[in-house]
Amino acid sequence: MELDKMDENDWKYHGEGNKSLVVSHVQHARVLRLLKYSTEDAENSPKTTDQAFRHIQNIVDYSQNVMKPLLGEKFVHNGEAVKLPLDFVRQLSLKVQQERPESRCDKVMDTLSGCALCLPNLTQLSSCCCCREHRPPLCIEIKPKCGFLPASRHITKDVKRKVCRFCMHQHFKLANGKWKRLSRYCPLDLFSGNKQRMSLAIKHLIEEPQNNFNIFKGGECIYSCNDDADVLQDLDELAQHLRPYFLPSGSLLNRQQSSKVVLNELIQVIVSALLSSWDCPRSGHLRNTQLSEGRVTCEASLLHRDLLRNGNHCLPKDCVLDKILGTQMLDNLDIEGLSPLLKRVEQHLQMFPKERCRLQMDGPYNASFLEKVQNCPAEDDGSLEYAVGKVHQYRVAMTAKDCSIMVAIATCGEDDGLDQSLEIQTTKPRFTCSVSILDLDPKPYESISHQSRLDSKIVNHYLRRTQPNNQELDNLEELANQSLFLGRDRDGEDCTLVFHPV
Repeated sequence: MELDKMDENDWKYHGEGNKSLVVSHVQHARVLRLLKYSTEDAENSPKTTDQAFRHIQNIVDYSQNVMKPLLGEKFVHNGEAVKLPLDFVRQLSLKVQQERPESRCDKVMDTLSGCALCLPNLTQLSSCCCCREHRPPLCIEIKPKCGFLPASRHITKDVKRKVCRFCMHQHFKLANGKWKRLSRYCPLDLFSGNKQRMSLAIKHLIEEPQNNFNIFKGGECIYSCNDDADVLQDLDELAQHLRPYFLPSGSLLNRQQSSKVVLNELIQVIVSALLSSWDCPRSGHLRNTQLSEGRVTCEASLLHRDLLRNGNHCLPKDCVLDKILGTQMLDNLDIEGLSPLLKRVEQHLQMFPKERCRLQMDGPYNASFLEKVQNCPAEDDGSLEYAVGKVHQYRVAMTAKDCSIMVAIATCGEDDGLDQSLEIQTTKPRFTCSVSILDLDPKPYESISHQSRLDSKIVNHYLRRTQPNNQELDNLEELANQSLFLGRDRDGEDCTLVFHPV
């Protein structure tokens, strides 16, 4: 990429989050991620080019030196901090403004510093040239969220040991107008390693994507959250996009039947990709990551109770979900157990503010920071170093709880030569696949206090909503049992899904 020959017409709007906006190149598999800030919040606006560049370089260092060793070399692409011509950035901002969702326009793109993060476009496959049929690659983006229930002795409300954070948070978001419908997705089902539970989790993501599920075709988003949409109509349109990938051209199935088949096939391919152990030989026995029974079932999950009791709760070692879950579980105290340690650190920094640099509260994110995360003592010895280590562990765990998984797939012919490490072992058609993890920014030290307050609000709201009587959950479970059909084979693993109105 020649920075001195940048043309805004070579780039198009790709998407955005709370803190950054992403544009993709129209020809090359590259994206630029540019910072955003509120025009009303001068504290967060980039004051100088050097400050903005340092902020982006911190993201690169954190991904490369902290998250990549924890999550795996094959999954993490840390990118590169670049300085762009200011005129290009200003013209680009004007070009993409009309494509931005209205809900995101409370913030503006940083046009003052010219700094950006350059990354590979993970919605595309570099190996898709092996596809003789020239179908554009598909990419499924999943934000899995936290995949375990806390078991910390510091927890004061037992509901946190029974109902996962995501399911409780859904009720809080609904009450505050964030969403109009509850999602029936439960992260514990996705992280269970049981194919039936995982399939149902992905089905629920498809039915209610919110900010947790997107599908791209050839780099263009074809399915995402649409809170005002007709769910069945959206699913039918999605199925028509997917039909060439999962159904032979001469299929005699009618439109409704083919929609069910292709959506089910998509789900099975996603499950296969998520369970693939990319760092292990395909032949031989896979080691499994097993959680205790108390941490793998969420009382708010709408699955049949017998499936929850009898499911095979394990993940193949080194699959992408295993890597993410292991990193999430660095948070072994819960925010309630972390709070007194946070106060210990805050009091020390109030007395010795210059210590902030030595303790690496804002970086640098290097081998020393990773050592603090990995070598924190198991028991509290009352030291500042222990408190700092647990704070850093919590921040890393929060990154893993908020990351996204990108599953890019492309169809291949029978005779196409494939790297076996890229092939998904499914029935026909054959797919080549790439799995990546993104959204791996460091969580600010100052955000931990906000997490503590938010946790209390979410739990208290959930208890107020469900404790007077648990009829609501019973009714939801009955509705789920009516709308889902689980077809099990002899091993109780594979499933056939029938999509019904939500």
